[in-house]
Amino acid sequence: MSEVKLAAEIRTEFGKGAARRVRRESKVPGVLYGHGSDPIHITLPGHELLLALRTSNVLLAVDVEGKTELAIPKAVQRDAIKGFLEHVDLLIVKRGEKVNVEIPVHTEGELAPGAYLVEHVLNALPVEAEATHIPESVTVSIAGLAAGDSILAKDVPLPSGTTLAVEDDTVVLQVLAAQAEEPSAEAEAEGEEAAEA
Repeated sequence: MSEVKLAAEIRTEFGKGAARRVRRESKVPGVLYGHGSDPIHITLPGHELLLALRTSNVLLAVDVEGKTELAIPKAVQRDAIKGFLEHVDLLIVKRGEKVNVEIPVHTEGELAPGAYLVEHVLNALPVEAEATHIPESVTVSIAGLAAGDSILAKDVPLPSGTTLAVEDDTVVLQVLAAQAEEPSAEAEAEGEEAAEA
């Protein structure tokens, strides 16, 4: 995983008004914390941060007044309607340190012939990985699976250096039989009326 470098500025004003002013300047208020250090309130460049956050569990090299800290996003707040970034919490990490993160689960292959659906019980798999080598995602083969089949956490192929942070027998995906919708009572009544006419 590559590092994304971001230049941050120390934030001295707090509150809604200050946060609005920061966002008007196309910047995002945030906080950098971890490893027993005092939280550092910062502002980050909005567009660059938005691009970086397109990669889940991105590793950020945040330059704060000449000192670079490695961090991963811990909490990202977005505007519910417009989707712009409102605030970000960044957790300081060290090279070689293990961190708990959730990585997206993707599927490949075709289910067995028939009317089957894949239910993602877990959209993201909790794992423990080295902070500078967090996998972007994992891919699971669903080829030939039929109703009643499931894939457990222990069945998911993980990159080396990554371990599960959930029980081995946790269900990640399961295959269900598609159910035909039963006609509603109203539709049945209309059908009977049409038949009588």
